[in-house]
Amino acid sequence: MVGENGASWSDKLDDALWAFRTAYKTPIGCTPYKLVYDKACHLPVELEHKAYWALKHANFDLKTAGDHRKLQLNELSELRDQAYENSLIYTEKTKKLHDSKIKNRIFNVGDQVLLFNSRLKIFSGKLKSRWSGPFTITEVYPYGTAKLSHADGSKDN
Repeated sequence: MVGENGASWSDKLDDALWAFRTAYKTPIGCTPYKLVYDKACHLPVELEHKAYWALKHANFDLKTAGDHRKLQLNELSELRDQAYENSLIYTEKTKKLHDSKIKNRIFNVGDQVLLFNSRLKIFSGKLKSRWSGPFTITEVYPYGTAKLSHADGSKDN
């Protein structure tokens, strides 16, 4: 949406923020707008304030309206607590899924391995492999750390 030179980014900032605030977030189970204002994003806050001002000048019962607003604020804190619990549950499920895909490998001295270069993704060439090696394991440390040596005998960590 921003031009090629990127100079008009500030013109689109309000729209981008509105899109972020009103988009449903799965980890928390609601939109950020609902967490802040405890309602769907149909009316901007300024209109809600004007509606309360109109109630006041139309001689409606302000005590009833105030009590209703206090109840809404209590519901909002419950909604925030629930969103926090949802985010913890989502994080735990994501961690379990990630951990289930990790294979526990046991390496021994003398094993030959390939080394995966995770930094190559940023500046990778189309045909360049992200694997290098083979390397020979010379020492094994706790928690899966190993000392490697090249085929010519030079060390690599």
